[in-house]
Amino acid sequence: MIRLGINTLIWSGRFGEQEFPLLDKIRAWGADVVEIPIFDPGAVEAAPIRRAIADSGLALTVCTALPRGFSLVSAEAVVRQKTRDWLRLAVDRVAAAGGTLLVGPVYAPVGELPGRRTDTQWHLAVDEFRLLDGAIRGSGVKIAIEPLNRFETCFFNTAEDTRRVVEQAGGESLGVLFDTFHAGIEEADLLAALTSLERRLIHVHLSENDRGVPGSGHIPFTEVAETLRAMNYSGYAVVESFASMIPEIAAATAMWREYAASPDEFASQSIVNMRRLFPASSEKRGTQ
Repeated sequence: MIRLGINTLIWSGRFGEQEFPLLDKIRAWGADVVEIPIFDPGAVEAAPIRRAIADSGLALTVCTALPRGFSLVSAEAVVRQKTRDWLRLAVDRVAAAGGTLLVGPVYAPVGELPGRRTDTQWHLAVDEFRLLDGAIRGSGVKIAIEPLNRFETCFFNTAEDTRRVVEQAGGESLGVLFDTFHAGIEEADLLAALTSLERRLIHVHLSENDRGVPGSGHIPFTEVAETLRAMNYSGYAVVESFASMIPEIAAATAMWREYAASPDEFASQSIVNMRRLFPASSEKRGTQ
């Protein structure tokens, strides 16, 4: 069963008590899963989040992105070490909040574009992910590594690259996130790229080609859903977009116009559109 979710970045760049009322809305609209951002794991109070998520009946996934000055592909060992430590703390916070998945471009900051990826950086990434896998094994949390489009990173742009780095790093705590927005830019054949991930696929972001309401643009979501079922994928498929009214998020994601009258309308219509493709199970939503 594929469980449908929504990311709260549609409303806000943080998730705390002020955002807790969103959970009842999200459940009422028919989602199974909520995805929340954690960008500063040291500041997260996990216990209230865990209680709120449990009360909502939703499952939890967490998205993140590295701050400036952090990187697993840095030439400086001290930078790689502090990045690994930061990600271990983030995994700890996810587990404490009741989640089982941390997702995002966890290799370098979004927008860091030093130039063509080198063989040295590739080997650094493999080594660092191998160390990270060992460090988080037993936590109950997996990391889904997300390739981004060429305008946001020069390190991992395609499903093939990300699958290869996961396979070379080995271990069972790492997998690939497939995001339809980025794949729509970078993949010559979006569906073939998705299929190529096979068992390495552990998370999916449903995002339209213009970051608008999924189903309103030209991403082939019907075929994406059919492909996932053919792959026997049984994880989460989460609608991802961003709060364009928040200046720092708008700047980071190039969201320069509104796609719905309100974030609530965007989210509810997204779930309606995607629920047609990912029917709910008769079982209670939110169970693991």
